[in-house]
Amino acid sequence: MILGVNHVALSVPDMDTALSFYCDLLGFKMLTDTGWPAGTESADRILAVEGTSARICHIGVENLMIELFQFGDCEPQAQNPDRPVIDHGITHFCLAVTGLDEEYTRLTEAGMRFHSPPQIVGPGVRTVYGRDPFGNVVELEEAQGRTKPQQHPMPDA
Repeated sequence: MILGVNHVALSVPDMDTALSFYCDLLGFKMLTDTGWPAGTESADRILAVEGTSARICHIGVENLMIELFQFGDCEPQAQNPDRPVIDHGITHFCLAVTGLDEEYTRLTEAGMRFHSPPQIVGPGVRTVYGRDPFGNVVELEEAQGRTKPQQHPMPDA
């Protein structure tokens, strides 16, 4: 039985930059900071890639956990930081917000790139797509009257 989403995972080239963006700028909290050394057989089997090492940070807000990987001892391919959201694969993840205009202004001033200003997409629903420092698309959505995802208490960090 599938219960729901556990986490979203992103491979990043620079963990410190990722943590600065997601924690310092967007307000996620550090939950765990761990990893594995090269030659960890279970990691090789799970990933179907031999000889990697990694630093893994789990970060979260009330109803979303993101798992950040910075891989070592291998040559990850960089993605096009301007990859169109219509390309196959995961296109974005969405963060529910209040005060969309204020968040858009704050994040723009901090250097986050956006595709456009916030747009009305339906009755009581406004949204905007932006990019993290590596080109991953992060949607900010303000939806009046929409049921919020179930809230889960944050573990003590």
